[in-house]
Amino acid sequence: MRKEGKMPKFKSAEFAAQMSADGIVEGYAATFDREPDSYGDVIAKGAFARTLDEWRAKEGDGLSIPLLYGHNTDDPMHNIGKVTEAYEDEKGLFVHAEFDADNPTAQYARKLAAEGRLYQFSFAYAIKGAGMTTLDDGVDAYELRDLDLFEVSLVQIPANQHAVVTSVKGDVAEVKAGRRNSKADEDELRRVLELAESITTTVRALIGEELDEEAEEPEPKQEEPSEANCEEAKDAETLEKLRDVANQLLSNQ
Repeated sequence: MRKEGKMPKFKSAEFAAQMSADGIVEGYAATFDREPDSYGDVIAKGAFARTLDEWRAKEGDGLSIPLLYGHNTDDPMHNIGKVTEAYEDEKGLFVHAEFDADNPTAQYARKLAAEGRLYQFSFAYAIKGAGMTTLDDGVDAYELRDLDLFEVSLVQIPANQHAVVTSVKGDVAEVKAGRRNSKADEDELRRVLELAESITTTVRALIGEELDEEAEEPEPKQEEPSEANCEEAKDAETLEKLRDVANQLLSNQ
């Protein structure tokens, strides 16, 4: 018979990593799969609702869910970052965490994750509410229904074998601004277009008006093209092409 209490236990789940120079990692610290893990447990949807509310209340005091390496609470260098956002969705407990930029252990863990050599999330917890349940296939499992979350860790060997990294990319500001948001790509293209138009306008102001004035003279003076004028014409042509490309990309969104 399992006892409920405050002694931490550990579980693992699937995660997808996104990182920048300092590093952001994100993914599932727990999943709601109805397939028992190596301990014979399943996690019910809503099991983290209460504990996440409690952590959000602590944010005002400057407290965050720690990101550890291997559940090591004894060595402060293994406290490699913090969870900046955590929420439940239909699949499980999704977390966004940042690696500490000034901790060499954190940055090496980031390197390992980026190279696909460290690809598991795990979390430490205590059971507040649980009970036996029968799954759809008739298998009995111990269902965790209310948990205290203590920390999230990067680990090598998980209890939940669904743990895999699916991507490593990104930049801290970019990920915070809008993760996997296709609208960000469209906005970037619009910025490119606006920049191209602005530069084109400036170039025309500098060289276009002079060229128009010379064209209006009844007997234009014939001059040998200078190297500088040729370069300016090439720059203007390049900017026009850039604007056409940006317009074409936007029309395909």
